[in-house]
Amino acid sequence: MTSPLQDALAQANDASLIWQLGLVFASWGLAWLLTHFLSRRFTHKQQPDLKLNAISYVLLPLLALTLLIIGKSALQHWMPVSLLRLCIALTLAFTLIRAAVHVLRISFAPSELLNLVERTLIVVVLIAAALHLTGLHREVLNTLDDIGLNIGKQRVSLLLVLEGALSMLATVAIALWVGRLIEARVMSAKTLEPNLRIVLAKVVRALLMLIGVLIALPLAGIDITFLSVFGGALGVGLGFGLQKVASNYISGFIILLDRSLRIGDVVTVDNKYGEITQINNRYTVVKGLDGTEAIVPNETIITSTVVNHSFSNRNVRMNLQVSISYASPLETAMAIMKNTALANPRVLHEPAPEVYLKEFGDNGLLLELVIWISDPEEGQLSLRSALNLAIWREFQAAAIEIPYPRRDIKVVVDSAPSADIRS
Repeated sequence: MTSPLQDALAQANDASLIWQLGLVFASWGLAWLLTHFLSRRFTHKQQPDLKLNAISYVLLPLLALTLLIIGKSALQHWMPVSLLRLCIALTLAFTLIRAAVHVLRISFAPSELLNLVERTLIVVVLIAAALHLTGLHREVLNTLDDIGLNIGKQRVSLLLVLEGALSMLATVAIALWVGRLIEARVMSAKTLEPNLRIVLAKVVRALLMLIGVLIALPLAGIDITFLSVFGGALGVGLGFGLQKVASNYISGFIILLDRSLRIGDVVTVDNKYGEITQINNRYTVVKGLDGTEAIVPNETIITSTVVNHSFSNRNVRMNLQVSISYASPLETAMAIMKNTALANPRVLHEPAPEVYLKEFGDNGLLLELVIWISDPEEGQLSLRSALNLAIWREFQAAAIEIPYPRRDIKVVVDSAPSADIRS
């Protein structure tokens, strides 16, 4: 049996070659025009420069492949179409490569491993296409099938292992791709609470992964009844060595479902103060005011006391203490402190700032300014410094003295002549 490449070369001088070449160029040209039209019509306006777009990246070879198949079906009644078969095989390989790369880049975060997988996949598809075009694929498949061994009643060959690995990768990648699309749609649903969106996205992704594995195993010729044994082993592993891991995962879903913590909350947990930026399956990320990020296990959040500074109300109270001398005008100092607080944009007007005479100190009067802010994630040090600086300037202008400890020492000198002590 001749290969598609040999059949195409045999028709190099045939008159049908012109028709086939014309159909190839027409199919790709029409596919490009349709892709260009659909890209301009349906591409999101906020992402006009998105290079890796499903419409322009995958649809072009897919449309060309469809048109080539339709053209081959029409021409094969009047002339040989070996060249079209060759072009269809090459276009199919090109479509598979683009579709696989697109799915991988959407499903996984960019990394060196992903680039290696993409290059390996491209090489595998090109080798498969070359073997098919040269007619050597049957010999290669038979050789891979001959290399194997018997495990009980099941014969495992190298071909079966490769088919299982490819089917597993394909189904898992497709499951992750579909999960990413569903996750994007769920996370954009403004009617759902943020925690509920995260739970739904994680549950959908886990179910799709499970479905992908259950589909891939039978495709590879593997009996899925062995999962009962695997489930028993997993249960034993959870009982002995994976208790903390399982506890953290379950705690993560509890945190999301009971809505005690949300992304954006300002909390103090395990002596870590900051804003919650991520709630993952195993851990929660708390970003401090200094930019450091603490990875707190979810079990720690469940089993320890968490101070949520923005649980039911994001308003946080701040106290500033200032001393003035007894000779300074008390009411004027209190008015200056209150007006200075009201002039700061971060200080809330409701509840309004208040100034209290806290105590009569040894060196002066101790005043306390009580204010409220609604953005605790911005920190308090900068606001405290700005208020203290503004109060200091106003006190200087109003001649209000800020006392400091003073000690008066009196030296008593005895000027009376001392009597001589005689024996």
